[in-house]
Amino acid sequence: MPSPSRGGGPAVMPKYQRIAAALRHELDRTAHTPGGKLPSERTLAARYQVNRQTVRAALQHLREDGLVVTGRRGTRPVASASPAARPAAPAQSRLAFVTVPPSLAALLRMSGGQRTLVHHHRELGPAGETLRQAVTYICPRVVAETPDLAGYRDRPGGSDGDRDEDPGPLRRWLDGAALDGRVAETMTMTMTRTSPPAAAAASPACGLSVRRTVHDRSGRLLAVTDLAFPTWDRLTIHRDRESAGFRVT
Repeated sequence: MPSPSRGGGPAVMPKYQRIAAALRHELDRTAHTPGGKLPSERTLAARYQVNRQTVRAALQHLREDGLVVTGRRGTRPVASASPAARPAAPAQSRLAFVTVPPSLAALLRMSGGQRTLVHHHRELGPAGETLRQAVTYICPRVVAETPDLAGYRDRPGGSDGDRDEDPGPLRRWLDGAALDGRVAETMTMTMTRTSPPAAAAASPACGLSVRRTVHDRSGRLLAVTDLAFPTWDRLTIHRDRESAGFRVT
């Protein structure tokens, strides 16, 4: 548990630990990429707006946990020794500038007919079934104030419909927002009947949904992510004191 600060509240997590927590999530993606490695110290320092010494401290933190190794070609994830590790699921991803349902429009303080940046991400199983679906809605005010996000809107094609673009800048912004702000998650398990009532009564299906909200330090809402796990058969909730939120798998 973090030691209390002089004001009586919990102490603020050091920057290098917050950066290390964000890089843990990036390692999950890098580990499934042949030859994958983390960005250079210079790139990470610019991304998180810190000096390179802070980045080195974050990388050392990961090395001490046995998660990465550093060599002449950069820092890469440690190869897993477990042969039973599950391969990365195929994924589909797309961006769009669209209107949103009224309940979300009110939450995001959007006026009638206003569009905003929405990211859809879906992970597929071996038979093409949806294992995990995530839809992230970005507050229009945030899109307007953040150059990396406004760039999606300002490129040719305008703020209309689907956009065939790299979601990388959006994902990096979300990681940074979660680090600097506050993340909350609400989990809902819902019984769903997809077969005739007589058969469903014996073994109803159970759907899982999670709503994740990200606020800045002033309490202003930045983004909402709705996650759905339609075919889940096991639920693991992981909470790391150094991470920005819960990881649900």
